[in-house]
Amino acid sequence: MSTGVVVADEVTSTFNAFKLGQGEKLKYIIYKIEDKKTIVTEKTGEKGKTYDDFCADLPDDDCRYGLIDLDFTTDDGRPTSKLVLITWNPDSGSIRNKMLYSGSKEALKTALNGVGIHINATDHSELDLEASVLPICRKFA
Repeated sequence: MSTGVVVADEVTSTFNAFKLGQGEKLKYIIYKIEDKKTIVTEKTGEKGKTYDDFCADLPDDDCRYGLIDLDFTTDDGRPTSKLVLITWNPDSGSIRNKMLYSGSKEALKTALNGVGIHINATDHSELDLEASVLPICRKFA
């Protein structure tokens, strides 16, 4: 489903710098859809921030996209990191926004070339690092 939402150029340039470790050292980026037309960067978390900080920056009752550089240990004990895109569509969000974010996700995924792990979350239990997110990441490690 195409929603006509476009990705702002700054999203792509910030992502490329993030992916390549250039410029400001970031741990995560949170995106929002502005005026139902454009995906923009809403907030960034510097390298010292944690996954809990990332989750705290997601609103309880509105949709967002979040990209985080997750460090973890694989099942065979190797340390690694992966870029993970999380689509946050909380149950308490409006139906209209949930549809808009779901329908616009492909445009963002295309702009964020190289992100191999995509997670959809509708409540905080689906954001639980140990129970939900890391098991998915380990499948791709």
